[in-house]
Amino acid sequence: MNTSFLAQAPFNLDTSALAWVETTCRALSLPDKVGQLFNLLSRGNDPDELERLARLRPGGITRYFEPDGEAERSRIAAAQAAAKVPLLVSADLEGSRMSLPFGTELPNPLALAAIDDVEVTAEISRIIAEEAAAIGVNWSFTPVIDINHAFRSSIVGTRSFGSDVETVRRHARAHIEVLQRHKVAATAKHWPGEGFDDRDQHLVTTINPLSMDEWEATFGRLYRDAIDAGVLSIMSAHIALPAFARAQLPDAGVEAFRPASLSKLLNIELLRNRLGFNGLIVSDASEMAGVTSWCTARSAKPQMIAGGCDMILFTRAPEQDMAAVQAAVEDGSLPHARFEDAVLRVLGLKAALGLHEATRPVGTLARASDAAIAEAALRRAPTLVKDTQNLLPLNPARHRRVLVISGGIISPMHGAPLAFKLPEMLAAEGFEVTVQTQQPVASPADFDLVLYLLGEETLLTRGRVFLDWARIGGDFVGAMRRYWHDIPTAMISFGYPYHLYDAPRVPTYINAYCTIDTMQAAVVDLLMGRGSWNRNSPVDPFCGLEDAKY
Repeated sequence: MNTSFLAQAPFNLDTSALAWVETTCRALSLPDKVGQLFNLLSRGNDPDELERLARLRPGGITRYFEPDGEAERSRIAAAQAAAKVPLLVSADLEGSRMSLPFGTELPNPLALAAIDDVEVTAEISRIIAEEAAAIGVNWSFTPVIDINHAFRSSIVGTRSFGSDVETVRRHARAHIEVLQRHKVAATAKHWPGEGFDDRDQHLVTTINPLSMDEWEATFGRLYRDAIDAGVLSIMSAHIALPAFARAQLPDAGVEAFRPASLSKLLNIELLRNRLGFNGLIVSDASEMAGVTSWCTARSAKPQMIAGGCDMILFTRAPEQDMAAVQAAVEDGSLPHARFEDAVLRVLGLKAALGLHEATRPVGTLARASDAAIAEAALRRAPTLVKDTQNLLPLNPARHRRVLVISGGIISPMHGAPLAFKLPEMLAAEGFEVTVQTQQPVASPADFDLVLYLLGEETLLTRGRVFLDWARIGGDFVGAMRRYWHDIPTAMISFGYPYHLYDAPRVPTYINAYCTIDTMQAAVVDLLMGRGSWNRNSPVDPFCGLEDAKY
């Protein structure tokens, strides 16, 4: 058994850790080894989950958390105690509503890019890492190093560090280094690079359309830097890179559009051989339509391992999918050497994180000192994009009667739309606030200010995020009403930063990036003049439209 590659970066295992990997691997049966290649989804409070994990013996779980932090800590500890081999416990710790629900409210990557202070990003990353470790999470599927290029993309938006490659590089590197200093593995995603296709790989295989020269200057630079920073894992996504495939296969045909998650060319030839990545490659969620529009979900599982992924993220039918991978090993369609290499890399990641030393998570969640750091950061993020009517700051004497028009906070992962807290915060400042979920006929005789509150962060399966005038207007007539000629009007986006595309002439526009309550409170303070607005936009909020600037 050759484990020498595990002594090299990014694993950097010592003699004792290498011995643990070798001893553990030799003790595993074939079904046990197959199980190590699966990362199962864990959510809710299923009382049978521990029994199922003990039976399936996966390499890891990805936990979607409930609000009770102590219950979550106990649940993960129980799963680890019952595991024959320590579990990788992962989560998408991207900030805002993709944070621990019982932890500190944190800015998301686009808000951090707006602040553009690497020391702030490092402090937020420290909070993420310490709270993750305290709960028992040892692997974060961050940072997102996609480039916010296609403004209609609903899947990149607030999850990335913006549109500037150097900004993405600096903040992603800080995030990687801080997480891994705290023994939480970082994951650069989404390989080979998202953001130039405005579609969502949850719904379709997306295409990275760049030439290889263009790719090297953008995503190649970002992934090489992440590798240089020692990133332990990279997530191979359902994204094709036709330029590279065609360079290797001149008559590639449809093969040019094979998603990276299934591609030996992209995972082994480009990522491993040419970029020199020696860490663990994990697939993106294996039943997204970016895969299932290419092949069946069942047949994708062994193809992912054969194509260079070391771990498969999620399965709806674990017994059958594990059996499919085992059958592929037994019939040779999944080469034995590739299979063994994947198992060793999974065990190597566990050893690199010290999981074989069986230390119990300790730490405090949602510390007051961390909340103060996060709140100070959030206050620096909201960006005043334009105020052509000189509306700000607000004053109850001039703008007492406020009409709020909003469709609420929309998140496919969090159920029905949530109400904004901002209207209550304004009422506490002395304003008379009327909240309308459907746009009424408003008159200057009734209102002194109209506020549009938009709350759509970048989350999966949206297809498109746009300002749905028909929905907030109530009907096609309401969709066509605009009040800003008669009543002072401001539009605030707590998420998607490109709503000026659908409202280019709105006179006052603010991007606040996150829907969390702390960000809403920060915006109220700034609206009232208790602080200075950020003027740095990490993307082009005007979407290339000259008229949107006026």
